[in-house]
Amino acid sequence: MADKKLRVAIVHDWLTNQGGAERVVMALHKAYPDAPIYTSVFNSEAVPQFKDADVRTSFLQKWPLAKSKHQLYPMLRTIAFESFDLSEYDVVISSSSAEAKGVITQPHTLHICYLYTPTRYYWSNYQEYAKETGFGILSPFVKLVLPLVVNKMRQWDIAASERVDQYVTQSHYIASRIEKYYRRENTPVINPPISASRFKVIDGPKEGFLVVSRLVPYKRVDLAIQACNELRLPLTVIGGGSELERLKEMAGPTVKVTGRLSDQEIEEAYAKASGFIFTSEEDFGLTPLEANAAGVPVIAYGAGGALETVIEGKTGSFFEEQTVESLKEALERFNYKDYDPKFLRQHAEKFDEAEFIKKIKKFVEDKLKEYKKI
Repeated sequence: MADKKLRVAIVHDWLTNQGGAERVVMALHKAYPDAPIYTSVFNSEAVPQFKDADVRTSFLQKWPLAKSKHQLYPMLRTIAFESFDLSEYDVVISSSSAEAKGVITQPHTLHICYLYTPTRYYWSNYQEYAKETGFGILSPFVKLVLPLVVNKMRQWDIAASERVDQYVTQSHYIASRIEKYYRRENTPVINPPISASRFKVIDGPKEGFLVVSRLVPYKRVDLAIQACNELRLPLTVIGGGSELERLKEMAGPTVKVTGRLSDQEIEEAYAKASGFIFTSEEDFGLTPLEANAAGVPVIAYGAGGALETVIEGKTGSFFEEQTVESLKEALERFNYKDYDPKFLRQHAEKFDEAEFIKKIKKFVEDKLKEYKKI
């Protein structure tokens, strides 16, 4: 069946902020430009790249605070996704780390889910979310209610996970998590995309180390700041989040914490960096690849998705423990002149959006052929 005859729908948890998942949705939109995008809520100002797409929202779009605090409505989001009528489509591609995978499809419809992770706040990270709910003045109420509803939500999540015909995920690290929580073995991996063309490899003087990250506790950006403080190394930290003010106060004379910057300013910062520091344990991690696209090597914590993108001695190096001392040792060993910027760029281009689109379309085509034989 040719692509132009395929009736495809894309389903995503919510379109209210910029992130790696939204890059995947945009790549899916480019792969299937005629496919409508179903989502619980849509904030066109926060994700303006989707303004011209056919975005179809649920009843939650009109609910108070839904665009900014959709996390308040997990049980209603389950109803929202189950209420979508997807009966006219041959293929439904859900992009999910929450409830989008729970859409109900017809027997003739192939449901492929690009799963970023089994839902964190039900499974792998429940204890962290229970301690730090992130709802401000509503947090005490959320902490009280959460244990009462999470068991029911886990039951729904397991039932929803069984509605998917075929999973595909972003890393082997997450594939093992899918096997543990959803009992699906050997989930195929298609890494999420970067836009390599955004970044330029330039000659010239380097201005020190760089961190580009959301500034939230689990990212452990404090390790990079403390290590560079103690070693008196130049470091620029770009990003916003709940930790911004604390990290600004922590920064010594060689460290600059800028807050959020424009895309152009971020691209320029990458190009001028001697090395990129990646301190968190991530499901995949796009920023190390963005650094490589700019010809910049990476010093990464040796856990999670970084193990699948950083090649020791070729595109970067690892520090073994998530501690200041371990990172300091890696920084003292590091010399950006040991790395070939052209090789770094070529490595990053393997993860470019065009490659992702090619792989996902081939995956859908192959799985549809298998499905039609059943």
